[in-house]
Amino acid sequence: MDIRPLTPDYAVSPQIDPSDLPAIKAAGFAMVIDNRPDAEIPAPLHATTMQAAAQALGLTFVVNPVIGGALTLANVDAQRAAIAAATGPVLAYCASGNRSSVVWALSQAGHLPVEDLIAIPARHGYQLEHLRPQLETLSRQG
Repeated sequence: MDIRPLTPDYAVSPQIDPSDLPAIKAAGFAMVIDNRPDAEIPAPLHATTMQAAAQALGLTFVVNPVIGGALTLANVDAQRAAIAAATGPVLAYCASGNRSSVVWALSQAGHLPVEDLIAIPARHGYQLEHLRPQLETLSRQG
């Protein structure tokens, strides 16, 4: 498990396993967001399995699959709503953490400076400079 904090309340990670969930809970996370579509992963890691394991530990689990190259505004809105509803720190995961970083940045446009939305993920190797035009547009909207 490789947790990469973007803010004190939001971190990203590559794919996690149900056996990682007790450590995630012990680390203080209250919510886990699955940004990985089931079609990409073996059945033991599908959202329903992960959700049952997370909820058994008292973690809130949100399914928001982001398809690589096909991110939608609905994904952004769902991520924003989940983060806003969280009662504590959030861990979002996908294959590498990149999609969870992208959807976070887009969901936080207008709440954090565009420079931060690009620079913070870059500290963990996620290059979001190509999103600058979208981040600037979203920042002006809201």
